[in-house]
Amino acid sequence: MAGAAPTTAFGQAVIGPPGSGKTTYCLGMSEFLRALGRRVAVVNLDPANEGLPYECAVDVSELVGLGDVMDALRLGPNGGLLYCMEYLEANLDWLRAKLEPLRGHYFLFDCPGQVELCTHHGALRSIFSQMAQWDLRLTAVHLVDSHYCTDPAKFISVLCTSLATMLHVELPHVNLLSKMDLIEHYGKLAFNLDYYTEVLDLSYLLDHLASDPFFRHYRQLNEKLVQLIEDYSLVSFIPLNIQDKESIQRVLQAVDKANGYCFGVQEQRSLEAMMSAAMGADFHFSSTLGVQEKYLAPSDQSVEQEAMQL
Repeated sequence: MAGAAPTTAFGQAVIGPPGSGKTTYCLGMSEFLRALGRRVAVVNLDPANEGLPYECAVDVSELVGLGDVMDALRLGPNGGLLYCMEYLEANLDWLRAKLEPLRGHYFLFDCPGQVELCTHHGALRSIFSQMAQWDLRLTAVHLVDSHYCTDPAKFISVLCTSLATMLHVELPHVNLLSKMDLIEHYGKLAFNLDYYTEVLDLSYLLDHLASDPFFRHYRQLNEKLVQLIEDYSLVSFIPLNIQDKESIQRVLQAVDKANGYCFGVQEQRSLEAMMSAAMGADFHFSSTLGVQEKYLAPSDQSVEQEAMQL
């Protein structure tokens, strides 16, 4: 209708380090949302992404290609990606023209994996800020590989990176521990899974680090890092197995709550029908259930069992 006010759009900005599973997440989440009846548009903002497994509604490579930038400006892949994001920031009219015909869709933005873009470089944050002015409500979905939980030093590093990302990106934020179906291959965790997802008393991690001769010399530094994380008290994680529809549902509920998306009756019926369908038709549950039984405390297991019976 001519002169009608623009419709508020919702979506997810999928961010995280290289190899954390962002593209796989976009594929799995888009299929899940379509099964619920949502119209989904996946937007690739990573010019280094090749051979996309999902149907791409908008591809930034049509505007700027990483290979062309590297050849023309003699940049490496890191500098080339930063330049590409700066170029996109300077040409947001192109992106807006591509997104306007998709108004009414739920957006999934597959973002580059350069950590600098989400911790201190301003281009990606500026792009998200401009999208907010287009009445596009985004939630940042930050993926972290779950194997970092098996190493206390790496987990503290991940916590610092996640905190810096949350403060820099300035969007409603959901942190995910991805590839939970593979965590048992990385080795046994030192604590129950909820210790890592809820980011409980980190002093226990310091005790583990103190047993390592290398990190023993950096105890004061690690104590200050842990204190910083606990002072902000912002970081927590949701475990994700992209093959498990119950896991995807929990993530989607957290994202919808973060950006204020309200779904209708039809979507609720589709969700109930999907969740009541026979397991194993399109998704695989055995790996995730095994992980939960292995790492949940006995009291948590009993609660999970009662919930499954209900």
